[in-house]
Amino acid sequence: MRLQDMLPFWKSLTKEQKNKLLASCREVNYKKGDVLHAGSNDCSGLFVVRGGQLRSYIISEGGKEITLYRLFERDICIFSASCIMKNISFDIFVEAEKDTQVYLIPSSIYSEVQKESLAVSEYTNELLSSRMSDLMWVMEQVLFMSFDKRLAIFLLEQSAIEGKDTFKMTQEMMARHLGSAREVVSRMLKYFADEGLVEVSRGSVTLLDRKKLEKLAY
Repeated sequence: MRLQDMLPFWKSLTKEQKNKLLASCREVNYKKGDVLHAGSNDCSGLFVVRGGQLRSYIISEGGKEITLYRLFERDICIFSASCIMKNISFDIFVEAEKDTQVYLIPSSIYSEVQKESLAVSEYTNELLSSRMSDLMWVMEQVLFMSFDKRLAIFLLEQSAIEGKDTFKMTQEMMARHLGSAREVVSRMLKYFADEGLVEVSRGSVTLLDRKKLEKLAY
């Protein structure tokens, strides 16, 4: 898929701006587990996802990770170019959950085009607002929701991402997504299994009673 097919504001750009983006961007491939962006001091540029899956997360002072959102094909990672945004003082990390292909637009080039184009500026603000809403939703879950509710939401979301009721994921990885400990996840999954909501096997989970999980989650 071409870069111009993935940028919503492309038709609003001038010929010079289009050429500037095309000339500067490059295709980069990442393996599952690779870290693409490591905090606010890392400002490599804007990632436009061509294929694969990325995870954006933060790390607490105690070293626990918590997932903010995922990025899929055609999604754009704005926080990887955090140096072009004012008042972003927290560290966000981005890693590949699957083998992933991206277009990388250098921060300096994107910043130039953003300053020249109202359409790009408006799109950037909308995207930033959307990502901040994702962050606030995660914080709301952590601060105000019980862990059984949070885990139910996560299992349903993961099932939707995979497109099936059975998906592979270790309890350690679930804990990383939820900012919790593996032991806490293990105990809650056992409770869910005892209640007939899920079936747990080594490295995978099967949703058995989606309606009860949805009732618990929402």
